[in-house]
Amino acid sequence: MRRDLAILLLATAVSCPLGLAIGHPWLLPALNALPAYLVLVHRLRKGERGGAVRAMLWWAAAVAIVGTIAMALWPSPVDGVVWNGPAYETGMLAWVRTGQGAEGNIRLFLPGQLVQLAAFVLLSLLTAGALSVLMGAVILNFLSFYAASLVRAGVPEWAVVPFGWPPWVVARIAALCILGVVLAEPLLFRVFPSARQNLKVVGRMPYYVAAISSVLADWFLRAAFAPLWAKWLRGLLP
Repeated sequence: MRRDLAILLLATAVSCPLGLAIGHPWLLPALNALPAYLVLVHRLRKGERGGAVRAMLWWAAAVAIVGTIAMALWPSPVDGVVWNGPAYETGMLAWVRTGQGAEGNIRLFLPGQLVQLAAFVLLSLLTAGALSVLMGAVILNFLSFYAASLVRAGVPEWAVVPFGWPPWVVARIAALCILGVVLAEPLLFRVFPSARQNLKVVGRMPYYVAAISSVLADWFLRAAFAPLWAKWLRGLLP
């Protein structure tokens, strides 16, 4: 394993419980995002676009896994620490129990998804990925909060991963990881001119295709299977 990736995973694992212990809602995602962004810039400056994407995917997985475990086992409530966590949990569990909500209805969830995607793209372009990585950490944290809430709600441990992190959510996170890298490049070319020589613009297209495919997979899977996921999860709730 590359040294920078090993350091990234270790720093990410530490950042989750450290942020929860400090208890500031914006410090948690900032601690998550800082090592990820440093590795992103480091790899892009070396011309390793693919390496940067892989590092961001590993980072997202680490935040999701460690965040879910830490929030599920934390000895005191973390409602005030995870931005949007309680609101997202309340909305999702209400949708699971009643079937009423935006999650499985494309006419209801698509506008919000488009706004979020547009904000992520804009932040990536304007800040060379810095604020979009922070935004990604915020999203991962409230998703982890919801997954951890399933444990607290009495859902069997084996069901936490498939129901807390369903395939459309994984596709959405993968898309944001890829976009965060390739959309950071234009501004980085200006800040670090040498990076332009190392990174070939023509090499971006496969990553754009992968990101767009992941976004479309998110929307399709969410619309097609989320109602069934909710029905199955409803049967597991006490």
